[in-house]
Amino acid sequence: MRRNLLPILMSLVLLSPLAIDIYLPSMPTMAAEFAVSASEVQSTLVLFLFAMGVGQILIGPLADRYGRRPVALFGVLLYGASSLLAAAAIEFHWLQLARVLQGLAACSTSIVVFSAVRDCYSPKEGARIYSYLNGAICVIPALAPTLGGLLAMQFGWRSTFVFMTLYAILMMLLVGYRLPETRPANTVSSGPLYRWSRYKPVLSNTHFLFYAFACMSAMAAILSYVSYSPVWLIGHLGVSELAFSGLFGLNALVNIVACFAAPVVIRKLGNRPTAILALLLLVLSAVLIIAAQAFGPSVGIAAAFAFMLPMMLLCIGFAFLLGPATSMALSAFGERAGTATAMLGFIQMSGASVIAGLVQQTSLTAPYAVALVMGVFSVGLLSMMALSRFDHWHQEQFAAEH
Repeated sequence: MRRNLLPILMSLVLLSPLAIDIYLPSMPTMAAEFAVSASEVQSTLVLFLFAMGVGQILIGPLADRYGRRPVALFGVLLYGASSLLAAAAIEFHWLQLARVLQGLAACSTSIVVFSAVRDCYSPKEGARIYSYLNGAICVIPALAPTLGGLLAMQFGWRSTFVFMTLYAILMMLLVGYRLPETRPANTVSSGPLYRWSRYKPVLSNTHFLFYAFACMSAMAAILSYVSYSPVWLIGHLGVSELAFSGLFGLNALVNIVACFAAPVVIRKLGNRPTAILALLLLVLSAVLIIAAQAFGPSVGIAAAFAFMLPMMLLCIGFAFLLGPATSMALSAFGERAGTATAMLGFIQMSGASVIAGLVQQTSLTAPYAVALVMGVFSVGLLSMMALSRFDHWHQEQFAAEH
């Protein structure tokens, strides 16, 4: 419908994964410079994702009330300012504040991107556009850590946040001059912005909650893996920043392949069986990582592979679970699809960040921490799916207007 819109949307959607992945190789250095623990540096990831989750509820209605363009401009401006604050932070709590603001900023641009697709494209075209956007999101974890590692080696870790600031300036020019207002004329923009009556039908639906918690558990596993990887590989095993970037990029490539394979698997098996397969992969990954710690190598690059190979299974399980779980969570909602999507994003991201944050407070080493998050939630969900009394929670449902 709007041919020149896709490149702008693809550029905007990169703000979020860029802020997650580009500074990963620098985390041990940052911990040393600020004289804080590994878990405190990991909190910068957790806070970012938590703010992204809360932002789903806070910012979504603003995009309907005031339009997509103002929210996009606000998001990009805040992203640039918070990146600059992070680059200049002398005290660690200023870095944490910057990450919260950056999470709200990235959430603003993500909401605008996905709203604009709904605004401008038919459902069939929209599905194709979403696949392009998800492809762009998946590529960043493969490339950003390498770019971040190179920047950090040449100019120090602060340069990664300077890079994000410069990218935000570029996006400000692109949005300012090229992004049209896409909000449909019939958008409901009157009445209270936030009211319980909008959310109650969604949060009282057990089928929605079951699959929202499935998405949350997968996201918590991925967040634990991403936040613990630099601490374990660089800080504990002594792997170089560039070697870490290579290993992380390899897993990201596996994730990309799995993302493209997922629709084929879902078409063959169906939504619910694919979700079960994904949860079983997460359990297997947890078992393998514990076995690797007990019986595998404990030093050098061999130990790094022993940690990262089970994480490949996690990436595949994550890619297979997210699509069908999201689809089934939202299946019972028609006109409330926007509200349900916002609640799903909130539960998935904020819930995952709380879980990861709590696990980081324990004394568990990285492999056991990730295994705990993957194993406990996956086994719990599979156990519920095996019990007939919970059938109405997880058996596939189809659109029924509420």
